Amino acid sequence: MKKGPVYIVFATFLFSTMEIALKLSAGSFNAIQLTFLRFLIGSLILMPPAVKQLRRKNFCPRLGDLAFFALTGLICVNVSMILYQMAVLYSPASTVAVLFSCNSVFLVLFAFFMLGEKIRFNTAVSIVLSLFGMAVMINPFLFAGSAAGTVLSLAAAVTFALYNAVGRTRSGRYGGVAMTCFSFLFGCAEMLILIFLSHLRPVAALLRGAGLAQFADVPIFSGISLGALPALVYVGVFVTGCGFAFYFLAIETAGAAKAALVFFCKPVLAPLLSLVILGEAITPSMAVGIALIVIGSFITFLPEPSFGRQAAATGLPPAPKEDED
Repeated sequence: MKKGPVYIVFATFLFSTMEIALKLSAGSFNAIQLTFLRFLIGSLILMPPAVKQLRRKNFCPRLGDLAFFALTGLICVNVSMILYQMAVLYSPASTVAVLFSCNSVFLVLFAFFMLGEKIRFNTAVSIVLSLFGMAVMINPFLFAGSAAGTVLSLAAAVTFALYNAVGRTRSGRYGGVAMTCFSFLFGCAEMLILIFLSHLRPVAALLRGAGLAQFADVPIFSGISLGALPALVYVGVFVTGCGFAFYFLAIETAGAAKAALVFFCKPVLAPLLSLVILGEAITPSMAVGIALIVIGSFITFLPEPSFGRQAAATGLPPAPKEDED
């Protein structure tokens, strides 16, 4: 039995349950605390394959590499994932899942302007359809969700796309697993500093006065009950750790193009799971928006003549280049 399809199925399921798990965990954890813990756990899960990958490359870290991981960790963990976690608090899990999956649209644009990559005709069509799909979903006359949640979801998608684009500049040097692992680890180290600062009285008072109580006196381990541990284990070990591990295994065994199916299927599967588990309704406008986004995503697989600059690859984690062993 081929392992590639199995890895794709596991990664698709785990990533599609991400928003649901975070929504169910939201009442038991501070939003910043949960983000810190899940990415810390995820980085530790990815550490063994990451170290193995770097050894195969005879990698010798330089000061510039540490600075690069600090930058990608800041963008991913401390900006994008905090916005993402806050979006889950304000919007239905299904809405966040679909809007965040559109980070690939913004990645194409970042890659065009930052990396000089060409945009194929079918990729341009995909962008237009995805934008129409997002517009239909967040139509202010039909949308039942939170405006704040929508803005946070889109901001998380844009900043995650930026993280992807920045990561692509050196993914060939580190490899996808190592790139992701150390970005998570450095991001957690930076967040730990911010958590310590949040306990300073002047800082905590300032944050509360600004209506940002979630960011004041952020706990690390305190307040975690035995009843909340299963949720933490699921989002940390399975969704963040195993989810990314299965994704990279899918790339290695089935190729990057087939592995991208993980994120093309997520906008369909996540709302269905949210309906079953959380009872979140799928409105007609959401169904139309999802259909447009999915059609746009699959169009990227079709062969079309190129024009301008070459298209960026799509996907939730940084699109890694093939290992140069």
